[in-house]
Amino acid sequence: MRVARIEPLAFRNLADAPVELGSGLTVLHGPNGAGKTNLLEALFFALTGRSCRTRREREAIRFGAELTRVEAWLEPSDEGEGGGLEIAEPMTMLASVSSGEARRRLVDGSPARAEDDRRRPALSVFMPDRLALVKGPPSPRRAHLDRLAAALRPARADLRRAYSQTLAQRNNLLARIRRGGDPATLAAWDRELAERAAPLVEARAEAASELTEPFVEAASELGLAGGADIAYRPRTGELDVEGIVAELAERREGDIGRGFTGYGPHRDEVEISFGGRSLRRYGSQGQQRLGLLSLLFAEREALRRARRQLPLMLLDDVMSELDPERRERLARMLEGDGQALITATELAHVPGEGAHRIAISAGEAMPEGVSR
Repeated sequence: MRVARIEPLAFRNLADAPVELGSGLTVLHGPNGAGKTNLLEALFFALTGRSCRTRREREAIRFGAELTRVEAWLEPSDEGEGGGLEIAEPMTMLASVSSGEARRRLVDGSPARAEDDRRRPALSVFMPDRLALVKGPPSPRRAHLDRLAAALRPARADLRRAYSQTLAQRNNLLARIRRGGDPATLAAWDRELAERAAPLVEARAEAASELTEPFVEAASELGLAGGADIAYRPRTGELDVEGIVAELAERREGDIGRGFTGYGPHRDEVEISFGGRSLRRYGSQGQQRLGLLSLLFAEREALRRARRQLPLMLLDDVMSELDPERRERLARMLEGDGQALITATELAHVPGEGAHRIAISAGEAMPEGVSR
């Protein structure tokens, strides 16, 4: 699926008018503060009901308005998608949020369901503040890997939620036992947690395995020198249910003393490295940007291989810190199949031909045709 058009209403500084998008690469260009990033955020909001910039979506409501909404029109793309999902029909997706934080999501005029999100394209987002995915703590990387695992195998979409819910229940019990409560049911919760942990670890391991080769290839293409790699590091000593049950039992006294579970997939790490060194600890800002871009392009290729689908790529201010050679390389990687939106202050920062160009000025989008 591709997004053919979006129409924002009272969304930050964007004009209340429809914006037509190209089927391949679309370049949004204009001065800083014009609204380029806001348009990417509006598209993300329409498809997910969430912001890709803030946890408080009401911040996107234009000053003086009571609510904001964005509607997106999606249509089948022509790059041969499939993979067993019925996605041939056009669809509309609408998201809104009020100043009182009342939210609504509609798909084809009806309340959104989980299966509707499986029909829309996956989203790959690059924004400067998303560098935390590479240089921050492990939790965002775990969540990111879980989202990829669900995109690759939709049947696994609930694994993370199921594990988190069971983990919270076991932690509540541990806290009660620490205060003198009855430990009689702890063994049952050990098994319940192990039954949720094992498939989550398996899903993460498979997703990471499918990322490795395309990540190395993308990093090489983008010029991340020194040999880049990505690896899943589970903190579970055992990977099967019985092994995890035994490990939890062995660590039970320590967990009771702490009042929470200190062992399991919620402690896993996803390591991104170059030249055998951690990109998080030793990479420069520029190397970390290239690492994040390599990760997004690796996910794009993994989705293509696994499900014959391509994610919608939203790339904000990605060219500004790249040298001309890397800009050329990135532009080549964006050519061909798949839909992508990229922002730039200067058109010259996005080399190549065939891109749809939209000038953004004071929140208004003005189509300029195709670059030649």
